Amino acid sequence: MRLLEAAASHPGGAPAKQLAREAGLALPTAYHLLRTLNHEGYLRREKGVFVLGDAAERLSAGAVEQNRRAMIGETLEHWRDAIGVPVYFAIYRDGEIEVVSVADTSGNPAVEEWADFRETGHAHAIGQCLLAQLDDAARRDHLDRHPVRSLTPNTVRDDRTFLRRLEAVGRMTPVMEYQEYALGTVCAAIPVTVGTTAATMAISVPSSQASRLLPATRLLQAELGKLLRTLAFSISI
Repeated sequence: MRLLEAAASHPGGAPAKQLAREAGLALPTAYHLLRTLNHEGYLRREKGVFVLGDAAERLSAGAVEQNRRAMIGETLEHWRDAIGVPVYFAIYRDGEIEVVSVADTSGNPAVEEWADFRETGHAHAIGQCLLAQLDDAARRDHLDRHPVRSLTPNTVRDDRTFLRRLEAVGRMTPVMEYQEYALGTVCAAIPVTVGTTAATMAISVPSSQASRLLPATRLLQAELGKLLRTLAFSISI
């Protein structure tokens, strides 16, 4: 790892002797490790110097992704504590619904994913909000791959009815869902559009506390502008 750190500090590459000295390693040990790192793709030898290889770059990309997700998680945790409800962040990417992060507590648990969120976007607020931000062709493509099906007595019954519902949703209007995905739970999702990517912030509460849903949604929506910079990082994850 010290050799990798030393190599990373030289964008143009560095020779084995210099890397060994900076890593505090004996030259024979450094040579042995450098050969191994080169063989495994973590370093690459070019014109007598070592530069980072593809495997090291994948590690770096993974670290960036983890940092971004951590930033999003901290933001959601702040609003979970401030509002007192589970908070979700999701995006629509490559034709699928992706829940990026969830913040909840044992006292206020998130909705249990008993049916795959990706396949049941017609039933939950997250999916409805994301699909409402798409054009008609993208919506129909999604439903061709993940057709409407009943999950509870409150779930929309067919594609045509669902598409009409989406058309009636204002582009930046919150979506409310009452026990359509899971009995005993009501949810709301607020649209977040960053560039051309559809995204959403969502909350959920037990149906016995449904009166909390609208005030909590309004509070989150009022503060949403402050969150956009942090949430935008997730678009490139």
